[in-house]
Amino acid sequence: MAEVVHRTPNPFAGGGLDRAMERRADDAWLTARKSDPSSRVVPVWRSCSLVRETSREVATEAAEAGYDPVLLTPAQAEISEPPGEWIFLGLDRGREGDRALFAAAVSGSREPVLAGVGTFVDLRRVGALLEQREGSLLAYARAVVTWSRRHRFCGTCGSPTRSGQGGHVRRCEGEACGAEHFPRTDPAIIVLVTDGDRCLLGRKAIWPDGVYSTLAGFVEPGESVSEAVVREVREESGIEVGAVRYRSSQPWPFPASLMLGFRAERVGGELRVARQELVDARWFGRSDFARRREIGFRLPGRVSIARRLIEDWLAGDRSRGNVPAGTP
Repeated sequence: MAEVVHRTPNPFAGGGLDRAMERRADDAWLTARKSDPSSRVVPVWRSCSLVRETSREVATEAAEAGYDPVLLTPAQAEISEPPGEWIFLGLDRGREGDRALFAAAVSGSREPVLAGVGTFVDLRRVGALLEQREGSLLAYARAVVTWSRRHRFCGTCGSPTRSGQGGHVRRCEGEACGAEHFPRTDPAIIVLVTDGDRCLLGRKAIWPDGVYSTLAGFVEPGESVSEAVVREVREESGIEVGAVRYRSSQPWPFPASLMLGFRAERVGGELRVARQELVDARWFGRSDFARRREIGFRLPGRVSIARRLIEDWLAGDRSRGNVPAGTP
């Protein structure tokens, strides 16, 4: 299916890192890079990323608050997991040559040692304040570290696993098993449902006060993504939708999803909120967005593809190229 081309990719996408897959099986090369002073390691502690606050000049020449990732040298990273557990992310190809990048988990006892160089924060909180390339790198590191830590034991026989292929496979050490486990990404749909000049947004109990967002859910076994859109909308709101149109996608490493963004138009049904999923759902007209403060309504954060789906609709879908889901 074709994707709408945006000038700026969704947060956590568009990093441009060369993943250098051909190097994952080169143990000698990986070992050398793990001791190379030019290499860098992305630390992850309790699913949080190491950043430091900064400011940058924007087009208005005013200072804008932001964050930069803190990357460690191999010597600094030895306080985390042993180099044998580092995960090779790829090559940062710059003017000064290729620099190998790794990801590593930081143990709880070691986290205070890094307190002087940055702060570990939830990537969802700062993702929209990172440069595109840097946000993508931190999301990638968080996803593969989380996967690796959750697969220390074989899901088939329960035996310990060992890291291989630069950290992109974990092999069961059980003699009778030997299963190989690879990183997985769970597909999830997220959809803005429209009905003429209004759109449907829902609210979960755990969200901050006043926040309403697009409907979303995981793709279930045995269904296509367009079928998942139709089902999720019906289950959560009672609304029936017709043509499902793909918009764009976003890596969502919380812990390992790919958000597939869609638009769909209501063709029937009446709004009936599924209380086990949402605490509320409403139709919002375009005028409601202009008086959000007055009616106590807040948009989802800029880190989520949900915000782009809403803003594209409000802008009149000036971008071209959206196609029905499933179109080659």
